[in-house]
Amino acid sequence: MKRKLIVLATALLAAAASVLFFTGPAYAATGLHIVGRNIVESNGSTFVMRGVNHPHAWYASRTGSFADIKAAGANTVRVVLSGGRWGTNTAADVTNVIALCKQNKMICVLENHDTTGYGEDGAAYTLDQAANYWIGLKSVLVGQEDYVVINIGNEPIGNTNPGQWTAATVAAIQKMRSNGFEHLLMVDAPNWGQDWTYVMRDNGQTILDADSRHNTVLSIHMYAVFNTASSITNYLDTFQTKGWPLVIGEFGWQFASGEVDDATILSEAARRNLGWLGWSWSGNTDPILDMTTNFDATQLTTWGQRIVNGAYGLKATAKQATIFGTTTTPTHPTDSPSPTPSTTTPPPPSGACTATYAVTGQWGGGFQADVKVTAGSSAIKGWTVTWTYGNGQTVSQAWNATVTSSGSSVTARNVSYNGSLGAGATTQFGFLGSWNGTNSVPTLTCAAA
Repeated sequence: MKRKLIVLATALLAAAASVLFFTGPAYAATGLHIVGRNIVESNGSTFVMRGVNHPHAWYASRTGSFADIKAAGANTVRVVLSGGRWGTNTAADVTNVIALCKQNKMICVLENHDTTGYGEDGAAYTLDQAANYWIGLKSVLVGQEDYVVINIGNEPIGNTNPGQWTAATVAAIQKMRSNGFEHLLMVDAPNWGQDWTYVMRDNGQTILDADSRHNTVLSIHMYAVFNTASSITNYLDTFQTKGWPLVIGEFGWQFASGEVDDATILSEAARRNLGWLGWSWSGNTDPILDMTTNFDATQLTTWGQRIVNGAYGLKATAKQATIFGTTTTPTHPTDSPSPTPSTTTPPPPSGACTATYAVTGQWGGGFQADVKVTAGSSAIKGWTVTWTYGNGQTVSQAWNATVTSSGSSVTARNVSYNGSLGAGATTQFGFLGSWNGTNSVPTLTCAAA
């Protein structure tokens, strides 16, 4: 018995010592790296990707788009590259891309697009071939670990035998590490990135464990498979519960019934501190997914307005990586500060709610607005917001609320997941609308249940 107590005491002391002296991962982190579920910079600052995809492989002359994407508020740009399927982006070209990212103070996610749909698309390359492409570029990538994430292969397996993804991804990661790459690696899901057969969801730990540097982030692409709030939240909940690092590497918008619920993606990403990269700046064969018209940053499309100026868009949520320093607006001694208006808003009565309306983006004939609902001094179980337009505006599409119209009168009711609010708690919903002539802000009334 005494011997067992001595052994137990020794084990406890050893365990305590391991806790006292453990200061981080069992390897020296180089540049961007994973800590828990987060992407972290070399100085320990958490970095949350907020950006867009740029189809550089097909539009290599559109280098001015890097500055435009930064001006739109992005802190990251995911750059499409090809190692042969659509021509070859050479070491010199990739060097220039990295320089453009750094010049515009954005983290650069470099992705090889050759692998798209392998197994279903006969022209697609394997993940092993993609790893060889990166090995061929090693001389221009080493030393850029603070600035560059390597997305090994875009949507690397189609819908034919998606189960092959696990072994292929493990092998590609290990090939990258055995060839000396220290970078943060990003791996896309199978099923053309959408993982609807849940291969990545069910095998994520195998992928993460395969990385000897423990420096891999999983990436989901969300399109029409994720067309409801529940499909999105359920998927994201699984990764959060398991503690796995995840980014939403591509997604589109709900331009038609049955398409991706981008509003939920954006709001859930903000709530969970998840990174995202919208597809794409311009140049799509289906221009509904273009954020700009013909790469012109002054011509944002509806999709572009939502990504750039929306309540959870780039300008509202993106924070520049600290590797580039902080941005501040200087105050000049000769400047005369504008007076701050004095307003007093009485607190809502117990059990009631208030609502505020803001136009977050406006363009010829169209606009986007967001409404913030706040509970009073007591919790509420539901809410209804009503208003009447005075200038002929109409609502065309809404998210995070059920919105109906009767002439100029509009009624918005909570949906299943945002009706219950604690005292003083808030939620938001948004919508797209049309206007002609004047787009004045209406007066809102909020009723609580």
